Amino acid sequence: MKKWPIFIVLIMLVFSLAACGNDKKTGGSSDGKVELTFWTYGSTGYDVLVDEYMKENPDVKIKINEGEMEDVLNNLFTSISAGSGSPDIALIEISQIAKFLEAKDQFYNLNDYGAKDEADHFLDWKWAQAQSVDGSFQIGLPTDIGPTTMFYRTDVMEEAGLPTDPDELAAEISTWDDYYQAAKKIKEATGKPITDSPELMFNAIRDQKDQQYFNEDNELIIEETVKDAYDYTTKMIQEGLVGQNELWTPEWGNAMADGSYATLIGAPPWMIANVKGNAPDAGGKWSITTIPEGAGNWGGSFLTIPKESKHPEEAFDFIAWLTSEDSQLKSFSNNGLFPSTPGVYENEEFLATTDDYFSGASTAKIFAESAQSVKTVYMGVNYPIVNTELTTALTNVAAEGADPQKEWDQAVKRINAQLERQ
Repeated sequence: MKKWPIFIVLIMLVFSLAACGNDKKTGGSSDGKVELTFWTYGSTGYDVLVDEYMKENPDVKIKINEGEMEDVLNNLFTSISAGSGSPDIALIEISQIAKFLEAKDQFYNLNDYGAKDEADHFLDWKWAQAQSVDGSFQIGLPTDIGPTTMFYRTDVMEEAGLPTDPDELAAEISTWDDYYQAAKKIKEATGKPITDSPELMFNAIRDQKDQQYFNEDNELIIEETVKDAYDYTTKMIQEGLVGQNELWTPEWGNAMADGSYATLIGAPPWMIANVKGNAPDAGGKWSITTIPEGAGNWGGSFLTIPKESKHPEEAFDFIAWLTSEDSQLKSFSNNGLFPSTPGVYENEEFLATTDDYFSGASTAKIFAESAQSVKTVYMGVNYPIVNTELTTALTNVAAEGADPQKEWDQAVKRINAQLERQ
């Protein structure tokens, strides 16, 4: 009889361990709440919104794990490949979304949870970026975007006899030929180039196109689509109208402070923080206007639900809330994440946003106008290969005085060689 108490304790322990194992397997927490893990990166400020959501939904507990973008996305790809260790919700950047779409079997199709009902709330080009070619699979809901504009130095423009008011300058430089003519004026009057980065110059024109590196059959089409952007950029380089600074280098940052060029072309909303950080004492010498002939997009992310999640419905409810107009407006106000929901663009408080550093320009309004002119484009999983090689060609022309056509031909050879190995 003395053995019975020990036997009962052992049985209780077994049941307790089983309950804990089951709790972990199903994504529950010890207090009975549904527990969701959320992998993110960058300065999103989502922790504040997560707290708000949990207050409104007391049966849901969300744990944020934040890291560097490259690390987070590498870990995500490793975990979905292994079938173990994935979160319930993962933020994926636009440059990597095609790669993860190729592994869409490892994610929930958000159309099965009502994503199609949400589509009309978002910019159509942004929605398409996270969609399969046939439209049957939606891997993510859109978060922020990066519509491109033209940042410019008012002091350089004034010295060159060009307008400093955003609307007047946009009217003066409304085409790429106008931009070229302005570049010659600026060079003659100030000795400065109109812009300092060959890569940004090329990107600004490329990103306005509805076809860039690949078609939807993943065929390389750069000769027909972006060669003109390359030729325009290299012509400007050879005439001394574009500088030689590489992105993210100290020289690139110092040039923002020195006013050694006139325009930061193809700049998205998040670039505001870079300019202010590199040139803290240049407030009032910068302003913003629209880019010639339209706009492109640089940056932005999507919220996805890996197949390993045991609570896809709860996860979808949360990401639908986080990407709603109200939440995106809060993300913009709190952290500067530019909304992918055009309904926000009608908000009076949003439209009233100005920036004293950028000479009081109506920044939100300008970016919103640009966002609505962006075209839908298919990028493809091998986009980074092409982009790296074309950037190398442009750098060689700018820094070494290399022949533009020879550099293009060599870049095409390197691209084809790499694509054959894929």
